[in-house]
Amino acid sequence: MDIEKVLKKYIPMTETAFYILLSLTKPRHGYGIVKHVEDISGERLRLGSGTVYGTLTKMQKDGIITVFADEDRKTVYEVTEVGKKLISVEIARLKELHENALMYEGEFQ
Repeated sequence: MDIEKVLKKYIPMTETAFYILLSLTKPRHGYGIVKHVEDISGERLRLGSGTVYGTLTKMQKDGIITVFADEDRKTVYEVTEVGKKLISVEIARLKELHENALMYEGEFQ
């Protein structure tokens, strides 16, 4: 799938998809992703295995992630170049949102 189609399909990203990709700074298996997301979100976000594996399957089909290795019945995933571009675009979008939120938050207090 080409990058324009991926961007159109995934931007804005769901929080689940965003955190899954954010967890793939290094190859991880599904449970490792779940634990990493809990850690970096201060346990605010607890992803169910069905949600994680459903999203991983979709992302794999769309060329955002790929299987890095299959070890002891655990599939290890890594991000592709398309996935890196996707997360970079989403991070830039979120930075803009954050900057604008800070600029205008006083208007609502």
